Amino acid sequence: MRYTLPVFAVVATAAIGAAAIGAPQMGVVSADLKAAVAAPTRTPANIARDKYRHPAETLAFFGVRPTDTVVELWPGGGWYTEILAPYLKKGGTLYAAAPWPNGVKGVQTKQAQDAATYGAVKLAAFPAKEGETGVPAGSADKVLTFRNIHNWKMGAEDRSAEAFKQIFAMLKPGGTLGIVEHRLPETADAALEKNSGYLKVSTVRKLAEDAGFRFVAASEINANPKDTTDYPKGVWTLPPNYAEKDVDRAKYEAIGESDRMTLKFRKPNPSVRGG
Repeated sequence: MRYTLPVFAVVATAAIGAAAIGAPQMGVVSADLKAAVAAPTRTPANIARDKYRHPAETLAFFGVRPTDTVVELWPGGGWYTEILAPYLKKGGTLYAAAPWPNGVKGVQTKQAQDAATYGAVKLAAFPAKEGETGVPAGSADKVLTFRNIHNWKMGAEDRSAEAFKQIFAMLKPGGTLGIVEHRLPETADAALEKNSGYLKVSTVRKLAEDAGFRFVAASEINANPKDTTDYPKGVWTLPPNYAEKDVDRAKYEAIGESDRMTLKFRKPNPSVRGG
């Protein structure tokens, strides 16, 4: 069985209260957030993927407010940056944090092309190495990572524990860590986590909780029951990558993008009863 919940359902910890278990804690999609998702500066090809990524509902679930200091980890070409930058432009702050310096080049390109929209985005190293400038400790209200954790675990060196340690440090007490990641069934061989691009929910939760985070809730907004997760070339077989190119392309297009966990964690706040 998958480590999942019914669509749109959530699971909350006892600290949130028994009455919250199974409640539709989707979050309210505000007018400001709707406007950001509908921003005319977004790339048409990125907009076409909203049906798989549900950005408004996802950001609402994470509780992202337009006055927050938000860190987007490993933004790549800036799919979510195109929404977060206009959303936070007036009253918030957006950091794009990635391996320095190549990991932020996608955002730098956007800044060069459209300074009015992206000029205020701050750039930082993540995971920050000695001598590099990372996100200031205790400065972020929200840290968001979209389909990145598998990259931290894969390869010769597993960097995931250090990554979560740095995330914990950059958040304010009471701050939120929001995660979207390709989901591997709990019954699958754990070895697949090293090369498939999929991770188990239990693996991600352990990484976060070992770093000091408390689990808050899970949403099925980014679930895809059509995804069997068992492709020879891993998650990259599915759109938008199509690792098999034209081989069975129609089949994979019909499946759509991957099945994804959507998890919310909180950094404990010692000054508040219950953290």
